[in-house]
Amino acid sequence: MTVHTGSTTTALAPVNAWALVPPLGSLDAYISAVNRLPMLTQQEEQEYARKLKNDNDLEAAGKLVMSHLRLVVSVSRQYLGYGLPHGDLIQEGNIGLMKAVKRFDPDQGVRLVSYALHWIKAEIHEYILKNWRMVKVATTKAQRKLFFNLRSMKQGFKADTTDAQAHREVLSEHEIDVMAERLNVKREEVTEMETRLSGGDVLLDPAPSDDGEQAFGPIAYLSDRSHEPTAMIESQQRDVLATDGIATALGELDPRSRRIVEERWLKVNDDGSGGMTLHELAAEYKVSAERIRQIESAAMKKMKKALAAYA
Repeated sequence: MTVHTGSTTTALAPVNAWALVPPLGSLDAYISAVNRLPMLTQQEEQEYARKLKNDNDLEAAGKLVMSHLRLVVSVSRQYLGYGLPHGDLIQEGNIGLMKAVKRFDPDQGVRLVSYALHWIKAEIHEYILKNWRMVKVATTKAQRKLFFNLRSMKQGFKADTTDAQAHREVLSEHEIDVMAERLNVKREEVTEMETRLSGGDVLLDPAPSDDGEQAFGPIAYLSDRSHEPTAMIESQQRDVLATDGIATALGELDPRSRRIVEERWLKVNDDGSGGMTLHELAAEYKVSAERIRQIESAAMKKMKKALAAYA
């Protein structure tokens, strides 16, 4: 850059676009800074995109990103109605912009602004769906479309109604039919999504009240110990020991000891009763009941060692 002052020409260093964006500061300062960043011409954009594609030039990638930061700010404003911080929306949009720059092909004959728009919106959409509610409200493509169009369509309906009707929060049957037809979803999906969006957030674990008493919240009845990872692993280990482990341990016993253990501990008849008693086994093997108990005790110790080794 040159400055002419009378007969004197002074050369100035080129403006560093990166220096225009402050590393720290308020969101307003950031937005003001990115709006002052110079826009690239189509020729410059093509040049930097080819440097990135062919030479992996990170400086060229930075210039492409910096020149489109104002686009992210503009797009992010469309999603302020979801109650999420504007700065977080911009941050997620910037991630989408960087993904677009990385994948941008200058030979496709399209400007980066058009290509990046999809990636910016996609990243912001994903962020909203993950954070707007603790429970996911949209999973299929049709439901996502419904999620992001329901609010704007409701506002359009309110604008067409009288002042008295405008305060009505619940959708009418006609409005539900119109939404379902326009968005190509079922009426039930519109109703369900409207219920989810209009529902208030509930604190799972309320703070203690002023008198020191713990308030009763959903955490008290929503917690499920059976699905806690450690409990699930322990349950799986017990299942394995109760099947394969027991079979392996029984295989370590001689036929008589194995039958005694099975009759005493593993056998269940159709009427719910167990197997043979000590005295019944003693009569069958023509030994004392005490001898059967000793054989059983020795077999159980042997099985315990086998199970410990199996585990």
